[in-house]
Amino acid sequence: MTWNYEDAGKMTANKKQRRTLITGATGYIGARLLKRLEEQGVNLRCVVRDPTRLAASTAATTEVIQADLLDFNSLPQALSEVHTAFYLVHSMNTQGNFESEDYQAAANFARAAHEAGVQRIIYVGGLGDPDTSLSPHLRSRQDVGKVLRSFGCQVIELRASIVIGPGSLSYELVRCLVQRLPVMICPKWVATHAQPIAIEDLLDYLEAALRWNQNESQVFEIGGPDRATYGDIMREYARQRGLRRWLISVPVLTPRLSSLWLALVTPVYARVGRKLVESMRNPTVVTDSTALDVFSVRPRGLVDAIAHAISSEDAGTIRNTNQSQTETTIRKETINNA
Repeated sequence: MTWNYEDAGKMTANKKQRRTLITGATGYIGARLLKRLEEQGVNLRCVVRDPTRLAASTAATTEVIQADLLDFNSLPQALSEVHTAFYLVHSMNTQGNFESEDYQAAANFARAAHEAGVQRIIYVGGLGDPDTSLSPHLRSRQDVGKVLRSFGCQVIELRASIVIGPGSLSYELVRCLVQRLPVMICPKWVATHAQPIAIEDLLDYLEAALRWNQNESQVFEIGGPDRATYGDIMREYARQRGLRRWLISVPVLTPRLSSLWLALVTPVYARVGRKLVESMRNPTVVTDSTALDVFSVRPRGLVDAIAHAISSEDAGTIRNTNQSQTETTIRKETINNA
């Protein structure tokens, strides 16, 4: 059973116009979700550390509140009268220990949400077998989900792999490598399998999670229908761009050397390159297809996802009202699972 936005509006009215909150609204996923929900007339509030970053780009009906997830005392006001909260933040760009900051931010948020009476938290985590040796990044993403669930709110966790779309860090990395290097000396992670999902389909899942009419916490694994290696994604991008590229695999590029290699070719990734490469050694594929049974979303395949991303690039739709800020963010810090 699914709801439409008329149903969601009735629910909002019954909750005395309680708001839907978005954290990470200046990030890659959050900025796009914000625009979608504004177009649907959802009663929104955004929590940001610097409200001026959103002041000129939100609808008049969207409330923007200043808060810092690492400062618990700043959160009660931000979460008051909120029914559903999207948790779309991470600490990958921190100068300190990103795992520790991820944990503290999630614990602060979940505790404050519980005390404020928030009914639902929707979180985008990362695919990866938890019984294997996950990279620190993927392990942290899954640990954040556990922390959010530990304080009593319902949590819908959507675990995803690489996100295909202009501006997604992993996609931008693929694009830059393919466009700049006719011949690529590739480390082993290029042969790691992923299950890419188009940004539009991820947003569809987020909307569906907002409308879901069940009350229990649940983890859903989401992805497109195609499993592909990072090398496959590079080759498909090159094919659609009409570029001839050769990928030569070697086993000697360690995560450290790989990150240096990426930094030389695509300097914008220097800061997070190693963290991202360490995650690429882990397969990120869907092993539980429950999401397809629960939600009506039917993600597009890799070929269509890349074609749509290229069309968006060529049309310049990556630039939106948040672009001057968003583009800088994209190139300085990784976004969740991208």
